[in-house]
Amino acid sequence: MSRTDIEQVEDANTTFYETMERGDFDALQALWLDDDVSCVHPGWPVLSGRGEVLRSYALIMANTEYIQFFLTDVRVSLVGDTALVTCTENILSGGPAEEGGELGPLVGQLVVATNVFRRTSQGWKIWSHHGSPVLTETEGDKTADEDSPS
Repeated sequence: MSRTDIEQVEDANTTFYETMERGDFDALQALWLDDDVSCVHPGWPVLSGRGEVLRSYALIMANTEYIQFFLTDVRVSLVGDTALVTCTENILSGGPAEEGGELGPLVGQLVVATNVFRRTSQGWKIWSHHGSPVLTETEGDKTADEDSPS
């Protein structure tokens, strides 16, 4: 496990998010393994297989006018030719433009993610992505208040 390997995985992870920000579907396809891959978007069921996973990203990109990821708490673990990256995705996104041509309202969201990479002859490729939403304190407080007797 060398520092160079960790840097390469960090770069592959960053490239994954930058590619989504640019909406570059062709580049995104090249980041995934050709093998059996899997993906869980927040609130979605498990998607299996390259075709199903890539279709989901095509749908997301087609319906998201603007998205930006601010990654925090990034941690990389390596074992042989497999790397595990955990991070928090601080996401800012906006819907399709309204009639006046302006971007729809921006929405912030926190998602914790696990990205699994495998080393290939072409570099580190994504094997699996799993994103899970994080409840904010306000949302958690609402749930607790709703559950408590009046």
